[in-house]
Amino acid sequence: MDIDLRRIEDGMNRLADSAHIFASFSPALPNAARFLSAVAEWCDVGFGDIGVVKRMITMYDAEPLNRLPISDYVHIRLAKGMLAMKEEMPDAASTHFDIALDLGNEIKAIDLLITANYWKGWCLRRLGQYETALAHLKKAQELQWAHGHIQEVPALVLESLILFEKADSRQSLVKLREAEAILAESDDYVMLGFIQFTYGRVLQHEQRYGRAIEHFEKAIELFQKRDLRNSKVARATVDLALARIQVARHLHNNIETGSDKEALIKRAGPSRSVLVKELSNVYNVALANLDDAAQIYQRYPKSRGVAKMHLVRGYLYLDKGELDLSSEEAARAYASAKSRRDLIAMASARSLQCMVENAFVEEEVDAWTEHALASQDYVEDAVELASKTQNRQLLATVYTWYGLTLSNSFFNDRVRAREVMDKAAEYLEPGIRDRIWEEFQILKRRVLENSSVTPKLMQWVHGEIGSRTFRQLEEDFADLVIPVAWEQEEKKVSRVASRLSISPRKVRRVLTRVGLLESDEIRTGRDVKSNVHDARSGGGKDGGIVSEEQLSRRRRRSSKRRISKIA
Repeated sequence: MDIDLRRIEDGMNRLADSAHIFASFSPALPNAARFLSAVAEWCDVGFGDIGVVKRMITMYDAEPLNRLPISDYVHIRLAKGMLAMKEEMPDAASTHFDIALDLGNEIKAIDLLITANYWKGWCLRRLGQYETALAHLKKAQELQWAHGHIQEVPALVLESLILFEKADSRQSLVKLREAEAILAESDDYVMLGFIQFTYGRVLQHEQRYGRAIEHFEKAIELFQKRDLRNSKVARATVDLALARIQVARHLHNNIETGSDKEALIKRAGPSRSVLVKELSNVYNVALANLDDAAQIYQRYPKSRGVAKMHLVRGYLYLDKGELDLSSEEAARAYASAKSRRDLIAMASARSLQCMVENAFVEEEVDAWTEHALASQDYVEDAVELASKTQNRQLLATVYTWYGLTLSNSFFNDRVRAREVMDKAAEYLEPGIRDRIWEEFQILKRRVLENSSVTPKLMQWVHGEIGSRTFRQLEEDFADLVIPVAWEQEEKKVSRVASRLSISPRKVRRVLTRVGLLESDEIRTGRDVKSNVHDARSGGGKDGGIVSEEQLSRRRRRSSKRRISKIA
């Protein structure tokens, strides 16, 4: 009952006073299997280490498990799943939990089903399978509510984290506040720490770095109340370093775009020398954070957070221009993630390796061709790995860098880069101007500013269409015509729709695809220079919808004029 009510200190004290039970534990004792799974739950909360559970399970392994009654066997499977989960083996843990869920349903073991569903959701989130993870969390919550369990905080916090990683920050914060209100008077420092940690990640994503740093520091303080050197402290410290690196990027941009003279004349801020000194300080503090995390991870070499620690250090070196060091950290991150089949971290590491190789290409160093080919190999691996997950931020990153690689000075393949850019745009979160968005803007400029209309039209005239379908050619033509008409009509969607006899939604969709509108403007229906939410395009009912015959006739009348304007 203590764990259900989140009375953690009371529960820890009871277990600490039960040393004689651990010493004399035997599978032959009444309720031994239930006791084992209860201890596994407390180890998940922070009691002792998993070695306690390992020793107890070893006693069961001495005899064939198929001789046990189902009511005992199911608890052993649950405990084994927790061990695999803590050892960063989510696939193996999921197998144990699946068996526990199947058998638990047969014997109506409600408490076990709640825990198994929650832990299964935890594993699926690690694998990037967010929708299935949320389904298991929902089942755990339904069982809690139906059977009088009044605390569902762990499920709420995990749900919040998944929603954030699915790019739903608003709902993520709603769940966090619910959990925080429930734990207001609790001594569950681990779960309170996770709440602060998740707040930090959301705020960091929204570029509110000062607030994010505060929440990461609160998370570290709370985690340390349970254990000064546990892996959760290291995990929050790594994210704290990442927030500081992002602050450093803004400082670096200020340095690159200004000078001492300009700062003095405009009184717009400190001098370049002051900014350079501050940038160096921020880098040093971030490196110190990462060194602290590395010391903790020496106790937990198999922790999933080791890969992220190497990734963040790699990002820092990349920003500083120390490409060889960044490449080494990216390789370490990939090796660590691969050993645990962490698809998200593996894809992130490959993405970082692609970034480094592209930086070498831009600098035109020796072995230029090798670096260019390596950048393509790495990013294709990243896309393949990321595609097995539902992490939208990761997918936006890998597709953006795939486009940047295809459009670099070696490949210079603007057509394929444009196709990949469209894919990346599907995963960008509206209203967020983070590093992914900035990199996407670079890709957009590179692709759109180097496209030539006349050669493309001439290729079509001569039948040079490659493997593109008529539908794809139609979209290509719309991408050429609609942006020009939009500029001519003073960036008014309604005017373009009326002029071309198409729906405003079609206009907005094309403008978004080519990067001239944000995706949220499709939903709200806003024109760029007005507050008009929609406009009828004329010539038909229901907001300008016209028949195919009318559209065909109008297109024939105006196509010659439109093409001549573009050419």
